[in-house]
Amino acid sequence: MASRRISMSAATSAWPSWRRPGCAGSKAGRFRPMASEAIISAAAEVPAAKALSCPSCGGTLSLKAAGYTVSIACVYCGSILDVANDDVRLITEYHRQAAELEIPLGTRGRLKGVEWEAIGYVERSEGGAYPWSEYLLFNPYHGYRWLITNGRGWSFGEMLTRTPGAGHGSLVLDGHGYAPFFRGGRAQVDYVLGEFYWRVRVGEEVVTDDWVRPGFMLSREQNAQEVSWTVSELLSPREIRGAFGVRPPRKPWPPLPHQPSPYAGDMKKLVWTGVGTALFVFLLLVVMGSGSTLLRGNLPYALDGTSRTATLGPITATRPYQAIAINAHVPQLDNAWVDLDYALVDRKTQASYEAYGLAERYSGRDSDGDWSEGSRSAEVKLAAVPAGTYDLVVDYSAQRWNSGLSANTGFVSALTPDQREISVRVSSGSFFGSNALIALILLFLPLLFFLHRHVKFEQARQDESDVGRTGMARLFTSSDDD
Repeated sequence: MASRRISMSAATSAWPSWRRPGCAGSKAGRFRPMASEAIISAAAEVPAAKALSCPSCGGTLSLKAAGYTVSIACVYCGSILDVANDDVRLITEYHRQAAELEIPLGTRGRLKGVEWEAIGYVERSEGGAYPWSEYLLFNPYHGYRWLITNGRGWSFGEMLTRTPGAGHGSLVLDGHGYAPFFRGGRAQVDYVLGEFYWRVRVGEEVVTDDWVRPGFMLSREQNAQEVSWTVSELLSPREIRGAFGVRPPRKPWPPLPHQPSPYAGDMKKLVWTGVGTALFVFLLLVVMGSGSTLLRGNLPYALDGTSRTATLGPITATRPYQAIAINAHVPQLDNAWVDLDYALVDRKTQASYEAYGLAERYSGRDSDGDWSEGSRSAEVKLAAVPAGTYDLVVDYSAQRWNSGLSANTGFVSALTPDQREISVRVSSGSFFGSNALIALILLFLPLLFFLHRHVKFEQARQDESDVGRTGMARLFTSSDDD
């Protein structure tokens, strides 16, 4: 029960009191309240207000739902009266000053498009600890509803006339699954004020269980005579403030049991945005990855360090701006390197776009066996090259590493013929994969941020339950959290 006590003190209690004995379908033979679909349909059936006097203090009381109200707690002395019959009987006599209420009885407010009047007030707790408050609302055409709060959040409760169905480890109501949250709580009545549709008594106690889904809580209340159910919807601060002028905290912490994660919506949007962007980048890689070949050429070289210059062309770029890739491949390169300085020169304007490439390949044998490193190919890319006709000027040289040694011992053997060729390919439309990777990382960073905040929110919320962490909250639980 420790987790329940934490939740009741910090998370709008367990909210277990959203059901009332004697609700529709009661087997206990108590007063049967109005079901929402069986509410009075004719004006003649609308309950009228009725005045009566408190036998204990003589105060004048007004019944808002005369004909439906079974008991009323005097607003002057707190005595509980039985008003089911014309002769008012005193059930329990108190001489206690009426509590100061956040919503004074008789206050009207509009919720879910219906005007409700607060006619009853109950204070409840779990064994006298972790108190919360409940307001009974009434509308002659829509029956009864409940407002439940411990000062940190408000919910709007409706009594059920049917039993929820069973799911896989959950309950199902109107096609929605509810996960278990609180188990085996005991709620007692500590104080009452106003009128009620059942014979309420201070000290009345029930066993409670609760199930939740984002924004809603399904609650069961049971005593020796009956079981009753209520579904409650979490109200936004704007809703409760607009209806009854109450200003609850905007960000209660720990979160309420049925409080939706404020990060879930943003996270879903970012996931879809990220997936769409990743697909777009993938298509770019497919379409532009290889590019169209503008030129192929071969350059002879010798492994003697001699610098050479060659000009390849013409190269025609047709788009207003495009990326140009220059790939050099040296198939016979081993234990040597080739330096390549490129200059892409516009024949008309003599504008030059320069780049440097290096192809190097090394291999040998040591105490660990054969090894190799480097690549016989080198690719460079030029971004945003304007349309035009170009020549590619290549300054290059090739050099051996530790000349005269064999590949097996880390040296280069005699190579014949002495001159070899460098294969050069120039293409347009090349895609910068590194830029795409950076873009994806930057895109998914906000997603990781919201994921982190969402997991922390869910862990804090589920830590208040009697069930423990589930789903993502459990998946990202570390040993330090335990």
